[in-house]
This record gives sequence, structure tokens and C-alpha cells, in this order.
Amino acid sequence: MPYAHPAPAGVGSIGQHAMDVLYQHRLVSTRQLHRLITPHHSRAEYLRRQLHQIRTAGMADYAARRLHGQSDLLWWLTHKGATAVEATGLLTARPYRMSAEAAAGPLQEHTLATVETGLAFTEWARTLGHECGPLDWSPEVAHPYRDDTRPGEDFTLIPDAVLHYVHTTPAQRTLLTLFIEVDRTQMTVARLAQKLHAYAAYQGHTPQLTASRGARTVHRTSTVPAWRSRYPTFPRLLLVLTGASTARLARRIADLRSLAAADPALSAGTLRAGVTTLEQLQSQGPFAPIFTPVLGPGDLTDALLRPQSSTSTSAA
Repeated sequence: MPYAHPAPAGVGSIGQHAMDVLYQHRLVSTRQLHRLITPHHSRAEYLRRQLHQIRTAGMADYAARRLHGQSDLLWWLTHKGATAVEATGLLTARPYRMSAEAAAGPLQEHTLATVETGLAFTEWARTLGHECGPLDWSPEVAHPYRDDTRPGEDFTLIPDAVLHYVHTTPAQRTLLTLFIEVDRTQMTVARLAQKLHAYAAYQGHTPQLTASRGARTVHRTSTVPAWRSRYPTFPRLLLVLTGASTARLARRIADLRSLAAADPALSAGTLRAGVTTLEQLQSQGPFAPIFTPVLGPGDLTDALLRPQSSTSTSAA
């Protein structure tokens, strides 16, 4: 769809799509953009020319990055570029704005790892004939909640991404919504277990309703969980580990399962959560048996975290 305001001179549909992706995901490398937007092209020269046209127009900027001996550019939208995307009305407006300082800051690698995780789902969707595109996950979506174990306090659950995926078979279409947490081993396992607790608390959170009756204000607790205003079923939680050796990540998974089993809010709840590594997700795909359930028996399963049924169309 063309932009509501004129695109920069020489910028076509691929360049505009790149602007949308940069707006949605904040910081994306040239290689990632190529895999997301132009995977059918063997080379990324046209995409690079489009990106530099956008930069010349003052709508994007980049920083150089060198990793494993290879150089790449990290792209983001300027305020002018973000405003142009918002003017189209095609994407949900987001308040953040990237800057050169933020792009080079401590969250750079985590942001790129989150994009890499979403990319794995997108690339495997193409391979498997499923549906998941470059804009089908949103980073850092806020979910307010209260925790019954800490009354009187308000909290906000912010997944690294909320990802939408359509899993298809000849007999069934399953509409999946997934909470994604990317762990680069920068936090303690105990902190990661606290995140699991937050998801369980959000799953059980029912909002307080306020109504006026004459001069009185009446408060009551809803019987409907807050998440039902957003999702048809509570999303599965997938934790994706990276940033360490295979052996260290395996120990981290075992420790996380032990801490989760010791948390009454988790062991007594119905949270469906699985953990894998980014390398396994990339090499084998989300529907291979690569996920270790966080709770219960540790038998490997896939991203569905349940036996597949044979009904027609469902949301899960």
C-alpha cells in the first residue's frame, strides 16, 4: 500500500516495507532485513540502495557492527521516518524512538537476538507452508496485572515479543499466539524464574471493576481474567536461550525447571511454557521436538506444547 505522504525519491515498495519493519522492530541489521524482506533475491544490493535512499532523505540511519569478523549495518528509523510510517495508519503506533546512542547501547544485542528469534519463525513458516511474516510479532507489549502474592502493588508484564503464527495442515489451521522471552544468559536463572512467575500471575489476574451508584463508587472484582480482552486462549510461553555454550544452556534449562517446580504459583497453575535454544530453533524449526517443558515431565515437544488434534480451524 502506498504511503499517505510521498515516499523518498527512488524508494519503492521494498524500501517502504523496510521502513515498516524498522518501525516495528526498532533495530535490524541489513542481513536480517534481507532475510525478512527479500529472501527470494540472492543478493541484497537493491535493498541496500533503498535503505541508503531512505537515509539520504533523513528517515533512517545506521551504525556499523562487526561480529565474528564480518561487518554489517544496523538500521533504525529517525523521528522523521517513524512519523512517516505512523501517517500511513498501517501499524499500531508505538511511543519509542531509536537513537544512535540507544542503537549502540547495552540492549543492542538483545534487540537483535529478539529479531533473530522472530526471523526463525518466519523462515520456517516459509519452508513449512505456514503463515508468519516480518510484521507478525511485536516487541515489548505491556500487560498490566496484579500479583496475589504481593497485594496492593501494580505490575506490568512485558514479553520480549508477542508472536502470531498460523500453523496449517491439510485438515486444520491453528492460530497461535506466543509469548516469546529471549535469554542471552545476562540475568541469573533466579531472575528468569521470576519472569515465569510473572506470567503465571498475569494468567490468573482478574481486574477490579469500578461502577458509580448514586453518590457511591462500588468496586468489585471481575470473574473474567484480564488476558481474555486480548487473546482467545492464553498464549503459550516460549523461552529461547542463546549467548553461551550448549552445555551451559542445558544446565540453565535444568536449573530453571527446578526453580519452577518449587514455585507454588507455577506448579499449581496451568501455564504452558517451553524452553529451547536459538540454535535449535534456527536449525530444526519450532515444530521439531526441541522444547523442554518448564513444568512437569521433561520429554521434548514442539512449540504447540500439546499433542496435535485433527479439528478444522482453531485458535490456540
